Amino acid sequence: MTFASFNATPIKVCGLTREEDVDACAQAGVNAIGFVFYEKSPRLVSPERAHDLAQRLPAFITPVLLFVNASETLIRQACEAVPSAWIQFHGDETPAFCENLAKSLGRRYIRALRMPMQTDQASDKNSPQVCAELVEYSHRYQTAHAILLDAFVPGYGGGGKTFNWSLIPQNVNAHLVLSGGLTPANVGEAIHTLKTRGRSFGVDVSSGVEVSKGIKDAQLIHEFVQAVRRADQSQA
Repeated sequence: MTFASFNATPIKVCGLTREEDVDACAQAGVNAIGFVFYEKSPRLVSPERAHDLAQRLPAFITPVLLFVNASETLIRQACEAVPSAWIQFHGDETPAFCENLAKSLGRRYIRALRMPMQTDQASDKNSPQVCAELVEYSHRYQTAHAILLDAFVPGYGGGGKTFNWSLIPQNVNAHLVLSGGLTPANVGEAIHTLKTRGRSFGVDVSSGVEVSKGIKDAQLIHEFVQAVRRADQSQA
């Protein structure tokens, strides 16, 4: 089985906290922006803050609300504050929890999977096992609109680190979003290497376009988008 990827790679910028950064994303032409509701994150925003920032978005840019083992109450409050948002589950949420809550809220959801980062975590001996786990994971969360692949680091979130991309098997029956350590310098290589491995392929960046945690850089955002589009054109 093979899958045909869309020509234009969808781009999400995550961890928005400021008005000027939301505006820069819109001007650069990203497809989605993320708001973090994890209390231990330096990029944490409140539902009210997310509402105000999302109000600045023009049509056809999707807000995404990121949660890590959050209470149903918080998730519902945030979704009420940002009515057009998707949900991203980034903790230990079960398939039933994700599916039932997303369905009751009438929202699409993204499910994150943390992938081995270091070579010793991803040896040739272990690669088939990790590949099988990804396939099984995508089946367990088959109601997710996409599986987001991030680096496995202590705590939650990729910590700006890349993982071993070779662990992503060919032809995963899921829409894939690559995260973890992406920058304007390496996102083109990621697209060339991985774009055909899922039903579709998108990219998600946070620290790779920041000057400090939660503070984005407009020039880096534009450079990231331009690097993605150059890679898309070279594969057209």
